[in-house]
Amino acid sequence: MTTYKYVARNTLGKRISGKTNANDEIDLQSRLKNDNLYLESAQEVVKKYSGKKIRADRIADFSRSIGKLVGAGVSLVRALRIIVDDETLRQKERNVYADVLKQVRTGISLSDAMSMQGAAFPPMMINMFRSAEASGTLEATANQMAEYYSKEYKLNKKIKSSMTYPKILGVLMVVVMIILMGYVVPQFEDLFAMMESLPASTEILLGLSDFITNKWFLIIIFGVTAFIVFKLLFAIPSVRHAKDKIKIKLPKIGKLMKIIYTARFSRTLASLYNAGLPIISCLNIARDTIDNKYIEDQFEVVIKDVQAGQNLSEALAKIDGFTKKLVSSVIVGEETGTLDDMLNSVADQLEYDSEMAIQSMVSMLEPLIIAGLAFVVGFIIISVIQPIYGSYDAIANSAK
Repeated sequence: MTTYKYVARNTLGKRISGKTNANDEIDLQSRLKNDNLYLESAQEVVKKYSGKKIRADRIADFSRSIGKLVGAGVSLVRALRIIVDDETLRQKERNVYADVLKQVRTGISLSDAMSMQGAAFPPMMINMFRSAEASGTLEATANQMAEYYSKEYKLNKKIKSSMTYPKILGVLMVVVMIILMGYVVPQFEDLFAMMESLPASTEILLGLSDFITNKWFLIIIFGVTAFIVFKLLFAIPSVRHAKDKIKIKLPKIGKLMKIIYTARFSRTLASLYNAGLPIISCLNIARDTIDNKYIEDQFEVVIKDVQAGQNLSEALAKIDGFTKKLVSSVIVGEETGTLDDMLNSVADQLEYDSEMAIQSMVSMLEPLIIAGLAFVVGFIIISVIQPIYGSYDAIANSAK
């Protein structure tokens, strides 16, 4: 069923407008006639996809299917029909692709149909497909986008998987603390109550244990409140700008983030430039894929400099947040006329460098978390044993 916005007249000639569902305009006319209304005009209400964007690996599958089917001589409408009928699709994805197919059948271009889906498809992909439609290179562009989003998904997946073990250790550390402070330590409270004085570490331990045992809900409230406050704060552009700047200035982590941002920008810029888009359009689109507001804000100056006739390498050299390898590669690309190849090359190298940097960071985090867990457990054990040994010494001295 399709939603139509219509204008009709009743038997008295009064104009009436409204919305209703119908299979097509003929069905709409029949439905209105049953209500003694006579259709004057009707317009289909286009519903935009309001959900989250489709995952990078699913976008890659969509592009790959388009490239292979169109390359095999299948019409675009039939290719979309085959994609929609794929049993492995999730329902939300199927709904998006079905709406794209519906729009294409009415004569709308594939890129425009994709842009109607809201945040479902990335702006870069839409622009690439629009350029391909104008130049007649849809097959090559679709295959290129499939490769691009496959690499993006693999890189993000490696980053997330590399952090899985440190996250498990962190959760384990919290669980151990909760068990020790909420169950083990309270078992010694009666014994400690009989002692005249306790070491400072034991007093602190008992205070923390009492707070966790009796006022645990305050910790939850504080945690939820802090999460909401930080979420709202980071939504403010100036705060996000400052946070993203700190991100690339941190020791070890900052270097890794620079490599990841540079690799992402290089890959995007190479794909756009290779598709024949103007360099200013390439920079505008590639900037939005970096995911760091501090770096993105610096592109206003870069774009103005390039528009004024400055070399791309000179303009990019002013950005704080990219590795020097990018500028060096762009210089070579400009001198040899192989800018897209050099950008792809530096992106490949930086993606490999980022994998190595991630492994190095994880290998550094693991012993730090283990050492932190050992410190917490050690502090609890010492705080419990110290007063007990002290009481034994006092008993021994009084017996003499």
